Amino acid sequence: MVESEYSKLNKYISNGVMHVHSVFSDGSGDINEITLAAKSVGLEWIIITDHNTFDVKEGIYNGVCVIKGEEVSPLNGNHYLALGINEVILPDDDIQLVIDNVKKQGGFGLAAHPDETVLRRNVNKPIRWINKSKLPDGVEIWNWFSAWADNLNDKNIFNLLYAFLFRHNLVKFAPDDSLKWWDELNNIKSDIVPATGGVDAHALKIRKYLVPLTIFPYKMMFGTITNLVYLNEPLAEEFEDKKSQILLALRNANNFIINRSVCPDVPFFSISNSQCNVTCGEQINLDEKTFLTVRTDKVVDIRVILNGERISQVRTKDLQMPINKKGKYRVEIFLKNKAWGYSNPIVVC
Repeated sequence: MVESEYSKLNKYISNGVMHVHSVFSDGSGDINEITLAAKSVGLEWIIITDHNTFDVKEGIYNGVCVIKGEEVSPLNGNHYLALGINEVILPDDDIQLVIDNVKKQGGFGLAAHPDETVLRRNVNKPIRWINKSKLPDGVEIWNWFSAWADNLNDKNIFNLLYAFLFRHNLVKFAPDDSLKWWDELNNIKSDIVPATGGVDAHALKIRKYLVPLTIFPYKMMFGTITNLVYLNEPLAEEFEDKKSQILLALRNANNFIINRSVCPDVPFFSISNSQCNVTCGEQINLDEKTFLTVRTDKVVDIRVILNGERISQVRTKDLQMPINKKGKYRVEIFLKNKAWGYSNPIVVC
């Protein structure tokens, strides 16, 4: 299995989901329900980011590590996923104040679903990052619910039925505008600007029928966009240690974003030189034996991106590509005309 390749790098993989809502804001589930759903699909951790509240109690429930953050949610946009904070942060139309307040608490944040389209063919108002001169710590480049809503056509019952029965067909790629902005941020900053994927799970319930209908249950959502974090040690036993490992990995961009509804496998991505081998969020020196490697268990389409520019696209399950330029390298993997995964960059210096 490709996953075993990471053991050669002394890396341990832990999978979890971000951007989950509970009964404390506009979700329908309590911690027990949410973690049972997470456990049933093999997740080790989840991050709950309720809107403008910090009421969820962290801990380990049903064997799943529950970390709380906050989706700071101003009315007009600029939603910010605040992680590693200790108390609620009030929304403000000046997003710079929010960004600064997260930093004051020692946390970090990600621009949530920054590029929901204004061309939607439905009544759901897009929530966007309004002023991209305001620089977040990171970017949620792929949000399952936002991608679904962006492609939802609710003009007739047949379109609606298709959207619900074949929901995964509506979620194909991360928005080009989000990827472009993320690359631009990485080009102006020396450090890696981290990217994450989110599910934006609410498990909304419609109660006007005899039997309440749940729109996109937690279990279904938890089988979609997942963050595979790379750890230098196995995931710890104690909660606070688990939390520290996961948040540090996300802050340092040590994660690969995949859509498990496209493929549940783990892709391998690394860059090696004559002395060492590294993966997402790390850096390596350029020498005459520097190679980029991507391995998968299936034949896929692989795009190699250098400093925001595509430099290669091949169809294979074992790519080994010589590297002769410095910069930030990331990869995008596609399977059956859908995006399967997006890596965070590796810096070649």
